[in-house]
Amino acid sequence: MSGMDEATAGSLDRMAEVILRRSGDPVRADRLGLRLSHVTAPTGLGYQHYPPSLSVVVAGRKRSVVGNDNQVWGRDRFFITPVDLPVVSAVVETEEQRGFLSARWRLSPTLIAEVAAAMPGGNRLSAAGDRLGTWTPALADAFARLVALLDEPEHMAVLGPLVSREVILRLMQTDQAPRVVAAALNGDAVVPRVVSLLTSRMAEPWTVDALAAAARTSRPTLLRHFKEATSMTPTQYLKRLRLGEARHRMIVLEEAAAKAASAVGYRSASHFSRDYRHLYGRTPAADAAHTRLQLRELGLGREPDADTGTAAGATVVHDPAP
Repeated sequence: MSGMDEATAGSLDRMAEVILRRSGDPVRADRLGLRLSHVTAPTGLGYQHYPPSLSVVVAGRKRSVVGNDNQVWGRDRFFITPVDLPVVSAVVETEEQRGFLSARWRLSPTLIAEVAAAMPGGNRLSAAGDRLGTWTPALADAFARLVALLDEPEHMAVLGPLVSREVILRLMQTDQAPRVVAAALNGDAVVPRVVSLLTSRMAEPWTVDALAAAARTSRPTLLRHFKEATSMTPTQYLKRLRLGEARHRMIVLEEAAAKAASAVGYRSASHFSRDYRHLYGRTPAADAAHTRLQLRELGLGREPDADTGTAAGATVVHDPAP
């Protein structure tokens, strides 16, 4: 947080106060497209699909792993997901008084397209830089006002759309603008079409050439656009999908590792075990048993999301399901 200006810090503090009060009311938060999280202790790694969204941390720090991009970040940064993205993450640091506080805001493709079209100078964008964005005072102020509407539900219908447009405008004025615009791509765009194929048919033996043919594009174009949007190749994306789904099947459905691996498209049990251990730090069977035990201790009936993960001693005050 070093070097953060006073105005931005003040806006983030206002967000933290509201999230701390309202994290237990997911229905109200959903009216604004928000998912809130409050965790009181560090957690283990968890997996989940992030929809197109803006993710922010206002207290504590988390680790986010997207492809080969592995970063620890906190309230000085924000994270844009332009397409459905398999993310592995964990809470790594909490504050003594507030714990870990975060929010995720669904990005509206229609709203982004409207704002982009109305911006002066059109939509001339350079390539996105770092996976993590840096707050500007104007963006922090706008998002703080959006979050503050959780305290004024009677005004959400009128002010929510207005403030949402301002948040998009301010995002478009940061170096993350290309990723924001990518979230507005229609269903005929290359990356969303390939993501849809991989998600709905992950067990099939996809190759990059087969995906390019299905998306009616060239291999180089697919690889370039996919890496820009997701920080992964299609092959890496598919591996992350398969491992996450297999983990869900072992933990929630209590399937054996071999059955879960086969169901998601792995042809080799040893290959599956090696990939799984590399990502989650344990063998599939050991991780599933450990996580089920933690779920019982936490009183949860399902696998926690990527914001909370699982860990001995972790108390999940609110566990959203984005």
